[in-house]
Amino acid sequence: MSVMRRTFTREFKLEVCQKVKLGQQSKSAACREHSLSPSLLDRWLTQYEAKGQGTFADSGPVDSDRRIKELEASLGRSHLENEFLRDALGKLGIPVKRQP
Repeated sequence: MSVMRRTFTREFKLEVCQKVKLGQQSKSAACREHSLSPSLLDRWLTQYEAKGQGTFADSGPVDSDRRIKELEASLGRSHLENEFLRDALGKLGIPVKRQP
């Protein structure tokens, strides 16, 4: 079983760091709210303190393979839902046009 790694956007990281630095949220509250490990948040805060608003600019690209798998799964579920609805309407005697 593989573990999926979460990725966070630059904007999200900046928002969390700003809230903690401005005292709007404690570190522990931010970790609980967003299910972050304290060490990850500490690493973000260290980077934020060093570079300010310019930090996190070199974040890696979005994992395109993971995104493709998510979209394919969503498309598959949509097809199954459509087939289910077509079958249900057919059993009720309601004609259904099938798209080519």
